[in-house]
Amino acid sequence: MGVKDVKPTRSELIEFKRKIKLSQSGHKLLKMKRDGLILEFFEILNKAKDVRTELDAAYEGASRKIGIANAVDGTITVKSTAFALKSKPEIELESRNIMGVVVPKIESSSVKKSITERGYGILGTSSYTDEAADAYEDLVEKIILAAEIETTMKKLLDDIEKTKRRVNALEFKVIPEYQEAMAFIRLRLEEMERENTFRLKRIKG
Repeated sequence: MGVKDVKPTRSELIEFKRKIKLSQSGHKLLKMKRDGLILEFFEILNKAKDVRTELDAAYEGASRKIGIANAVDGTITVKSTAFALKSKPEIELESRNIMGVVVPKIESSSVKKSITERGYGILGTSSYTDEAADAYEDLVEKIILAAEIETTMKKLLDDIEKTKRRVNALEFKVIPEYQEAMAFIRLRLEEMERENTFRLKRIKG
C-alpha cells in the first residue's frame, strides 16, 4: 500500500493533538521534578561532605583513645568492659518522601550511655576506657547518620537518572514522532480535500 492509499481521519488528527498536549505537559512536569531532585541532591551532598569529615575525625579519635586505653588498662580489661554492655543501641528504620522518592529515615536510641548504664565496674578501669567508650558511641552515631544520608543520595541519584531518561525520551522521541505523524495526517487530509474538490468540479463539468 502506498502513501496515497493511506486515508486518515480528522478524529485521528484530534487524537494526535491530544497525545502531543499530554506528552508536552508530562515533559514539563518531569523536567520540574528532575530539576527539583537535582537541587535536593546537591543540598544533601553538602551535608554528606560534612558528615563524612566528622565521621573520619570520629574514627581517628576513637582509634587513638582505644589505643591509649589498651596501653593503660590492658587489652583484656578493655575487651571485658566491652562485653559487659547490657543494652545495645536500638535502630528504627522509617521512611520519608522527597518529591516522590522514598528515602530512609534512621532513628537510633540508647547509643550514648552513662557509665552506670555500660555495665562495667568503675574501679577496674581508668578514665581512658571511659573516654574510649564515649568516642565509640559518638562514632556509632556518626555512622548511622552517614548511612542515612548516603543511602538517600543513592536513591535520589537513581531517580534523577530515571527521570532524565524519561524527559529525553519524550523530548527527542515521543513528541517528535507524534508531531511528525500529525503533520502527515494534516497533509493527507489537505490532499484528500483537494482531490475531492477536483472530483466535484469534474462531475459538475
